[in-house]
Parts: sequence; C-alpha cells; structure tokens
Amino acid sequence: MIRSIAPRHPYFAAGEPPRVLAHRGLVTSDAAALGIVDNSFAAVAEAHAAGLAYVESDCHLTADGTVVLFHDDDLERVTGDSRRIADVRVHELEEVMSDRGGLITLAQALEAFPETRFNLDVKAEAAAEPVGRLVAPQAHRVLLTSFSDDRRRRALAAATGTGAALAPATSPGSATVARVVAAVATGLPPLITRALRGIDALQIPERQGRIRVLSPRLIDAAHATGVEVHVWTVNDEDDMTRLLDAGVDGLVTDRADVAQALVNTR
Repeated sequence: MIRSIAPRHPYFAAGEPPRVLAHRGLVTSDAAALGIVDNSFAAVAEAHAAGLAYVESDCHLTADGTVVLFHDDDLERVTGDSRRIADVRVHELEEVMSDRGGLITLAQALEAFPETRFNLDVKAEAAAEPVGRLVAPQAHRVLLTSFSDDRRRRALAAATGTGAALAPATSPGSATVARVVAAVATGLPPLITRALRGIDALQIPERQGRIRVLSPRLIDAAHATGVEVHVWTVNDEDDMTRLLDAGVDGLVTDRADVAQALVNTR
C-alpha cells in the first residue's frame, strides 16, 4: 500500500491521519434524549468539547441571506415544519431551533470555534458565493465540497476573489468522483493525475448503489498523488476498523467520539 505524501493544504495540519470528521457535529445519545439535533450550535460545541479537530457540516442560505449550518432543504425532519430554509428568515430559524441545540450560522461557527477545521458541503445554489466570501479569511482551516462540482467551484472562486491568501481545501463533486473512479480503472497514471488535479481530499462512500467506489487501487492512486481518502458515513465500529486497516485517511461519522477512541488505540 502506498502511503500518502504530506498533504499540501494547511487544512490537514491538525495532526496526522487517520482523521475523524464529526458528521454534522456530535450528538450523543444523551444529547439526543434532550432534543439536541445535528448541525446545531450544541452539536458543534459537543464535538469541540470531545477534542475533535474536524467538523463536517452543510450550508444553506436563509430568506434574508444568512448562511446557516443545516443539512436539509427544509425543516420537516428536524422540526416537523414543512417550510424551506430558503423561505425562512434567520430570526425564525433561531426560534424553532432554540430548544433543539440552537441555530448556528457559518459566521458564528468560524468565530466561536477558532481552532476547529470545518468541512463544508454547499447544499444550496444560492449559498455558493456567500459561503466562499465568509470562509476566505479562514481558508487555511476550511475544506469546501458539494455534490455539484459547479457549486463547489463557484464557492472556491468566491473565496479567492474575496482576497483569500490561498484557496480553501476541496473535495470533488459527483461528476469528478466518477471521472476519478474511471481513471483508476484504466490504471494509467496520467489519467489518474489529471482526474485528481486540484483535489485535496477524495471524500466518498464505499458504494454508490451497486457500484463500488472505494477500492485498494483507488486508495493507492490517491495517495500516490498526495490526495487523502475520507469515507462517509461510517457508524459501525467494525466498519471503522476495516476501513482504517485498508488505509483510508479519514472517517466521516455520526459517532465521532467512538471513532476517535478507536483511532487513539492505533
């Protein structure tokens, strides 16, 4: 197995892999029993309190133009309210989240947790440029990603266009991941290098439907070009062990406390 060369972006300077990325913060069973939900202020604070360096979260834009950490397009799953995030003002979100761990905006997250590395998935088209502008001064500790490569690139361009000394780190969207998998299948280094150009971390599921995304060849190919491999969303402890043994560099997980304890024993 080919090990990774030193990553090129300071986002990865919080320690050596394997990394644990707290998926939407950390909500323990005790916190969930109290009504705390994912992507809340309390969930991010819990991840920080547990000593987790990396928090994975999601970005939407409210009706009045505030970037908030929220996964879904609407409030249905979290609050039972059918309204879309894009149709709700930030003060309304603060009210509905007040007994669920508290709303957290992207600006608040960056200010309140200055040592935390944020892995941000830009979920909404309208959020791409605002996210890029907000993270520009903190680009050294931010990774931007999206299922849409266009959305991801627009966020990165907004960050550099705002005057960031360097671009945030980035992980590819679905189309680029497909190109990487296809390039790895050819076994041709020039094609693999081209597919991974400009990518800092390859954040992928093990499988997408019936298609296996993660493979030993993909891990080796990524490592040979200095790209880390992070797998989402891994909540079973046996799966965590198996993937770490396979050489992945990061686990995106809802059970970040369990994953960190496992990593600490290795």
